[in-house]
Amino acid sequence: MEVRDVRHAYRSRAVLRGIDLDLPRGTLAGIVGENGAGKTTLLKILSGELRPDHGEVHHHGRFGYCPQTVILNDALTVQQHLLFFKTAYALPDLRRAEECMDVLHFREYADERVSDLSGGTRQKLNLTLALMHDPQVLLLDEPYQGFDWDTYQRFWDLATRLREAGRSVLVISHLAYDAERLDVLWRLNNGLLHDHATKRAA
Repeated sequence: MEVRDVRHAYRSRAVLRGIDLDLPRGTLAGIVGENGAGKTTLLKILSGELRPDHGEVHHHGRFGYCPQTVILNDALTVQQHLLFFKTAYALPDLRRAEECMDVLHFREYADERVSDLSGGTRQKLNLTLALMHDPQVLLLDEPYQGFDWDTYQRFWDLATRLREAGRSVLVISHLAYDAERLDVLWRLNNGLLHDHATKRAA
């Protein structure tokens, strides 16, 4: 993914003042910033959900998007969500989704209605739906919200596997959790991205 001079404002308030970033293959990257810094606005622009006032975003291949707010249908089961997205993505089977469910440990909830799931399990489904078509780039907004410690560790194991498979993962959060796991970390401040050191990069 390549981003060049992305700018966005809400009326007279400039939120993004010229964002440039490159996300090469096999990169695990993060963006951190205070609440209100513009992280979610940036992610919506990167995913195509919001059109920037200025600048360009180029994706090379498929991308997956996992928003902070889980958008699921409470009346449907986990399995029904998977089948719906299987059709939407024109996938031959659910193999990839089932692999994600195994890694995140929630396959036993396949027949449960979403309305009966905990917040953490709903987030696991949200992440699985973003991954089941095997995207080259995965965009994640506070992806581990509601996870217990075991699932939190499993999330990072999954992110590492994706990087090793040549996929690129961008995690957006308000805190620099586990910065040492990242190849690159940026801080969004005053509408611009600033390099933030990581132990891995060092």
